[in-house]
Amino acid sequence: MKISTKGRYALRMLVDLAQHDKEEYVALKEIAENQNISKKYLEQIVPILTRGGILSTNRGYQGGYRLSRDASSISCGEVLRLTEGSLSPIVCIDDVTGDVDCDRKADCMTLPLWIGLTKVINKYLNGISIQDIIDEHNNLGGDAYMI
Repeated sequence: MKISTKGRYALRMLVDLAQHDKEEYVALKEIAENQNISKKYLEQIVPILTRGGILSTNRGYQGGYRLSRDASSISCGEVLRLTEGSLSPIVCIDDVTGDVDCDRKADCMTLPLWIGLTKVINKYLNGISIQDIIDEHNNLGGDAYMI
């Protein structure tokens, strides 16, 4: 499983928004500049996050984007499932329900391995919020997430 730029940029965009005043709408141009991401690419991500209930939008003067919920209630797993689809490493496991859709499931000796990996991935990503990313950066300066 590889996370695409869409998923990575969505997380960066949400972290950027979380660092602003919660009542303030931020222009997409400003986020693009802060994160060194193409504004056009962010324009493709915004509708996904808006439909997913993560972003609020406001048009016109003082328009822009802001988080529709507190950053501590937005998990990385939720964001990545919106932008990437399933986080399961194989196609026959639904990463949300854990259901297995495979003709060979009764005979597949490796299925427990994949079910376990899917659970670990979901538990880990669901356990980290946008606020956790900010706090981790502020407290330790970087990459200290542990499984």
